[in-house]
Amino acid sequence: MSNVVHNLAEKGFGKGTNELYDRARPSYQSDALSYIKSNVRGESPCNVVELGSGTGIFTRALLAHPDWANNLKALKAIEPSGGMRDVFSQTVKDDRVSVHEGTFDTTGVEDGWADIVIIAQAFHWCPDFDRASAEFARILKPNGVVAFIWNLEDRDAAGWVAQLRNRIEQHEKGSPQFRLGLWRKAFDTTSYQASFDPPEEKTWAYTLPGTAELATERACSKSYIAVLSDEERAKLVEDLQEILKEGRDREWIDEEKKIFKYPYQTFVVISRKKN
Repeated sequence: MSNVVHNLAEKGFGKGTNELYDRARPSYQSDALSYIKSNVRGESPCNVVELGSGTGIFTRALLAHPDWANNLKALKAIEPSGGMRDVFSQTVKDDRVSVHEGTFDTTGVEDGWADIVIIAQAFHWCPDFDRASAEFARILKPNGVVAFIWNLEDRDAAGWVAQLRNRIEQHEKGSPQFRLGLWRKAFDTTSYQASFDPPEEKTWAYTLPGTAELATERACSKSYIAVLSDEERAKLVEDLQEILKEGRDREWIDEEKKIFKYPYQTFVVISRKKN
């Protein structure tokens, strides 16, 4: 599927990289999940298509959430990476959930099946926004919605986070990361404008418990870091540890145990299908 998956994502999220990804990446905030559920219209329980489902981090959060746990009829997870699908199958255990190979524009889902399409931490990898928007419209019911959600390290909340991000981003190598905003081009495409209302955006700020080890693993779980040579990665880890050691503006949760507040944001975009 290399013709429809970004080359860096295909390599960086291939087999052997995804256990670290699943361990290091944060889950999703309860308020954001409630907000997404509040935008689902029509039948309850509902049908969900999760595109770019990865290792199941978002899926597990959804299944554990009180607003979703008893209001889910079926969830079809679509993921192009075989390595990620393997971890997904090992970590998500629910009879209502199935995982399939597919992409943003080739889901294999039948026409008009989904009440909502959810894309967590993945849409910036989409290679063809026009075709993807057409696919979303095809598989959604007439009153369906698309929810895009990202967890983001909040570089504006602490200097050490900005330093960390700046060092990591030296290795991006053309990766279409969320912060670049290239994904916003989706909303200008012919297919999107024909089928969807203008997008609605909402952001939550919060902190998570963090450690130097977790921050370093989270950095190494990024696709463009996973493809580095061992030597390059070792040098990056050394630099990140030095930044974390010197981070004077960190707020401690437990200084003795070296647990600090890790500033984050969750960003959600809701797109409603036109009636």
